[in-house]
Amino acid sequence: MAKTFLRILASTLLLTGFGLAQADETKTVAITQIVEHPALDAVHQGVKDELAERGYNEGDNLELMHESAQGNSAIASQIARKFVGDQPDVIVAIATPSAQTAAAATRNIPVVFSAVTDPVAAKLVKSLEAPGANITGVSDMLPLDRHLDMVLRVVPDAKTVGTVYNPGEANAVALVELLEERLEARGLKLEKAAATKTSEVLGAARSLSDKVDAIYLTTDNTVISAAEAVISVGERAKIPVFAADTATVERGAVAAMGFNYYDLGRQTGAMVARILEGAATADMPVETLDKLELYVNPAAAEKMGITLSDELISEASKVVGND
Repeated sequence: MAKTFLRILASTLLLTGFGLAQADETKTVAITQIVEHPALDAVHQGVKDELAERGYNEGDNLELMHESAQGNSAIASQIARKFVGDQPDVIVAIATPSAQTAAAATRNIPVVFSAVTDPVAAKLVKSLEAPGANITGVSDMLPLDRHLDMVLRVVPDAKTVGTVYNPGEANAVALVELLEERLEARGLKLEKAAATKTSEVLGAARSLSDKVDAIYLTTDNTVISAAEAVISVGERAKIPVFAADTATVERGAVAAMGFNYYDLGRQTGAMVARILEGAATADMPVETLDKLELYVNPAAAEKMGITLSDELISEASKVVGND
């Protein structure tokens, strides 16, 4: 009888333990972000909202960790190492520097990057179609030709376009090289100014003021974090400033044709959910967004000495100031 009772008790405990394990389905997602600015913040929010829509609710069955490196790559490395020690189910890395540090920190935990322009050039994946290893994600590779079409539509007589970039950011360098190639193909010149940190952006922009007919900013995180500095130079020197991300138009740039970074975050969140449900990163090709939105800011254009055509304004997805 005693043995029978013990067997029943043991079975009950096992079943109870199994039930608890089944109930304890909480997943952990750690989000590392190189810096806080509107585009990357929108990615972060999009990831959270997509996970919630798919049934992963923070405080219920989802634990979310989030850290910003404040633009410092050394801090990004520290965050990556801390997250690896915490052993989350997935690490989400927003922007190239954070993705590179996360990839260097772990070969076992799935990493999903977002807002990485060229993941192959950044040595994150072997190819877009077959990323391999433990990392995949969503790229925001810029349609540079369409961006230049936009710039030249507004400033048709431009001969020299200026840009500010961080030579220490891999994707920023890759984009500037591509930009120079595209401009040369059109018989135009690119004037470059380097800024390795946000405090250098203003001086770099000022160095362009007597050399260029327009300024175009890529998605360089260092520069976009201090976009107001470039915009202030454009206003004083009467040089129109264009951007690759639409959020910068709301901060005072003339126009941008870019992705909706919130949508980019939603797409990233969908990839994270698939991994939480058992998908392998190695089998998930890198994704991109196809839809572009045109944002224009007529008031900013006036401050920079130009007037946007009614035709261009009518084509915009959003006219800043008309809200």
